[in-house]
Formats: sequence, structure tokens, C-alpha cells
Amino acid sequence: MCKIIAVANQKGGVGKTTTCVNLGIGLARAGKKVLLVEADAQGSLSVSLGIQEPDALDMTLVQILGKIINEEEIDPAEGIIKHKEGIDFIPANIELAGLETSLVNVMSREQILRLYLEEIKNRYDYILIDCMPSLGMITINQNEI
Repeated sequence: MCKIIAVANQKGGVGKTTTCVNLGIGLARAGKKVLLVEADAQGSLSVSLGIQEPDALDMTLVQILGKIINEEEIDPAEGIIKHKEGIDFIPANIELAGLETSLVNVMSREQILRLYLEEIKNRYDYILIDCMPSLGMITINQNEI
């Protein structure tokens, strides 16, 4: 059974990203299948995992959630990057800030991320979500999982 953990705090600089990366890699080293999800437009998780330019990525959490909003087909492996430390991760970038404002007009907007994670959670023992320092709509999505 997959455990989903959202690392959230409305203040920045408190170690959310560091906690996700270290906990995720530690769990992977213990033989667990781990997915890290970056739900922060700053892209710190992606940078921590070696992505030099998160803003240049073609497929991020934004495109995945956009497909869910538009009720498009999603390949479960789409957008997931395999990391040399034995974890998978879904990156994010500055486009996530724009998605948050567009969620205002979406029905069941607080459950968009949950709909996606329901599709892929059977592939993992743990899903760790690195939340943005905010109590906005993307962070609220974490509470609905």
C-alpha cells in the first residue's frame, strides 16, 4: 500500500525540499519504490536532483495536471524522470505558478493532483510531495489526497 506524504509549510526556507530529497533517497536505499513530486514553482527539488534549467523542461507537473483538467489521456509514466539514486521524480517549474491561478475556474480543483496520484500510486511504496511555501490551491490539493 502506497503512503503519500506531503511536506508542507507556509514559510520558505524550512527544509521542505531537503526533507523530501533525503527521505526519498533514504527510502529508496532501503529498497522502497519512491516517487518525489515537486509542487513548487521555484523548481528547487528539480535543481537538487540535477536538473540545471527546470524552466526549460517540456514535461512537468503542469502539463500532467493540465491533461487531467482537460480530461485528456495520460500515460502513467509520462513526465516521470528516473534518477540515479533509485528514485523517480516529477519536476516542476515557474509554469506551476500560472496553473494555480487557472485552477480558480476548475470544478473539483482541490482534487486534481489526487486524481493523477490515484492512477500511479500502485507503482510506489511512497510518494513524497514537496509543497510550495504557500497555502494556495496547489498546497490545498495535497490535503485532499
